[in-house]
Amino acid sequence: MIQSRIAAHFAESAELKRAAAAVLTEPLARAADIMVEALRGGGKILACGNGGSAADAQHFAAELVNRFEMERPPLAAVALSTDTSSLTSIANDYAYLQVFSKPLRALGRRGDVLLAISTSGNSANVIDAVQVAHELGIRVVALTGNGGGKMSAALRPEDAHLCVPHKKTARIQEVHLVCIHCLCDAIDTLLFSR
Repeated sequence: MIQSRIAAHFAESAELKRAAAAVLTEPLARAADIMVEALRGGGKILACGNGGSAADAQHFAAELVNRFEMERPPLAAVALSTDTSSLTSIANDYAYLQVFSKPLRALGRRGDVLLAISTSGNSANVIDAVQVAHELGIRVVALTGNGGGKMSAALRPEDAHLCVPHKKTARIQEVHLVCIHCLCDAIDTLLFSR
């Protein structure tokens, strides 16, 4: 029984990744171009998300600041979910809605990029960060699933939307990880390959 469930998870994940490749290849290339333009211009990438998406934001920032698969100089990236003192003070003193938008106001500058991650596309604090990004002249790369939720309506034409064509959170997160690795590889290739 458990073995068949495990096998089904692998099969569903593999099938979704094949289907997602057809849908996400072009938006991933566009997202990589947006990020490379920001980095070339002296900007940075700020990433945010809740729960597993917070872990993905941190993972992405670590791959850029340290390295992905090639030796290269560190790249400017910050995960907005990692400063627990700021996060908890903002949530306590103001509202959890502002835990990403408030540090984005402090750290973000025109020419930066916000990587906004929400499997449902409905995370209110991530959508709030998207709105603040637009106020500041910061382009957005959104990683969502399940049709994009409310975040899809908050995006602008100059943004990039990577929407995984699935409803199940675990499957969406698995594809988000592949997307993050594709972005890291594309950034390295576009910036450092000769």
